[in-house]
Formats: sequence, structure tokens, C-alpha cells
Amino acid sequence: MTMRTTEFGVLAANVVLLGVLAFCTHGYFTRGNLLDLFLSAMPVMIIAVGMTLVILTGHIDISVGSVFALCSVTMGMCSASGIATLPSAIVACIAGTLCGAFNGVLVAKLRIPSIVVTLATMVAMRDGLRWMTQGAWVEGLPPRFQWFGMSSTSYNILCLFVVTLLVVLSAFVLRHLRLGRAVFATGSNEAAARIAGIDTSRVVLGVFALTGLLTGLAAALNATRFKQIPSNSGIGLELKVIAAVAVGGAVITGGSASIAGTVLGVLLLNSIGSALTFLGIDAYWEKAIQGGIILIAVAIDAIKMRRKQGDNAVIA
Repeated sequence: MTMRTTEFGVLAANVVLLGVLAFCTHGYFTRGNLLDLFLSAMPVMIIAVGMTLVILTGHIDISVGSVFALCSVTMGMCSASGIATLPSAIVACIAGTLCGAFNGVLVAKLRIPSIVVTLATMVAMRDGLRWMTQGAWVEGLPPRFQWFGMSSTSYNILCLFVVTLLVVLSAFVLRHLRLGRAVFATGSNEAAARIAGIDTSRVVLGVFALTGLLTGLAAALNATRFKQIPSNSGIGLELKVIAAVAVGGAVITGGSASIAGTVLGVLLLNSIGSALTFLGIDAYWEKAIQGGIILIAVAIDAIKMRRKQGDNAVIA
């Protein structure tokens, strides 16, 4: 199964799901519901772009949910203290970049497995945030905080522009630029990539820092949708992001993934939650379904790897 057929399979699943919703529900395809779907998928989509690059290098980042919460609270505290909304958003992006770079240094320079590093930072940041805020929400935000002081329509257009730009730009870099080929090479065979002159440590550190930056950006855009910021935001976000990338056809061990597949994976998983509501099914099934989809994606990945190893053995 090639990457193209995997993407086609996810696209077909999206079409089937939307077809079922069209015939079995009323109101799913209204402007308001589609806008809510886009805004709820926006943070996942932005972070999934970075996660795709991390997984391409053969690593994983499970701290993005905690980084998202840290950036959201940081932005809220800055705004509540009198700093304008845009500079507060920049501070949130810087905080996210520093968190990602910290993970990247530990993984790329100290050679600690990424799942161990990001598990530790996930717990440390979540507990540190809980201690700092005592579980309280950030309140007292200025009136111009919501929607960056714009109208809701302008805010929605801004979010759509940002998401589209990130998707197109990241797909172009991966497909056409040397930087993208370096990311693929690092995940495919790190030793061979180093021999070819690629600084794999810098590539790994860079994709972790970029993922942190994108997480900060997603947190800033999402925070301005509301008038309060919960200190526990982003719980379970890492599951949605990793699931979307895996469902989109990424090989968890690295070296193979696509932005198009990730976009389709985000759309599919995000549609499931809303579909359960419209079909009158208990929303508690959403997590179970997401977990099942991850298991299927990983199982397909394992089968593909086993077939590939079998073919190599026959050739040898």
C-alpha cells in the first residue's frame, strides 16, 4: 500500500461519513455547524503540521497538550496585566518555541528517546501550571482580547488564512525544498543522512522547536475565541494530533508521511465527534472510536513494515 492509496482511503472514509450524515441528519451542513467544526479543528490542524514533521524524523511529541495550556495561560496573564493582545500572542509563541526547543535539545543532543522526554515535560508542565494557577481560570481579560479586537467574521477569515498558508507552505517545503528532503532523510536512515552531509541533530531540534512555535500559535488563536482561559486547556489534544497524523498515513517509525494525509486525518477525526452528536450516539464513544482508529492505523503500518522486511529478505 503506497502513501497515495492510504490518502485515498482516508478521503473515501471522509466521503462515506459525510454521505451518512447527509442522509441521516438534519442541520449538519449548515453554515454555523461547519464554522464550529472548522474552529474546533483549527488548533489540531496547526499543531498536526508540526507533528507530521516530528514523526517524519522518527520521533514523537506527546507534550503538545501541556505546551498548549502553558501558552494559553501565558497569553491570558499577559493580556490581563495590560499588555496588548498581539504582543501577548507573540509571547505565547515564544514560550511554545522555547518548550519545543527544550524537548529538541534533550532528544537531538543528549539522545534521550523522544517519548521519554516529552512524557516528562508533559507531566512537569501540567503539574507546574496547576500549582501556579491553583486550577483557577484566567479572567479579567480586556474587551479587545476576544477575536483580537476584530469582528468575528474577520477573525474567522484570519484563522482560515493562517491554516491554509501553513498547510500549503509546509507541503511545498516537504515536496520541493532541500530542507524537506533533509527531514525525510533523517527519518528514513539517520546514519545515511549524516554521511550525506545532513546535520540530523539540527533537523530534529528544528522540527521540535517548530512544533512548539505552531502550538503557541494555535493556543493564541484559540484563546481569543473566549473571554476566559481555563488552566486545564489542551487535555487530550496530543491524542487527537497524533491520531490525525497516524490516520493520514504517516509511518510512526519515521520516513514517510504527507501534509495532505494529515489534513484528511484531521477532517475525519474532527467529523466523528460532531457526527456522534447529530446521530444521537453518546459522545463518550468518541475516545473509543479514536483509539480504535489509531490501533487500525498502527496495525496497517506494522503489516506494511513486515511485508517490506519480507521483500528485502527475499531480494537478499
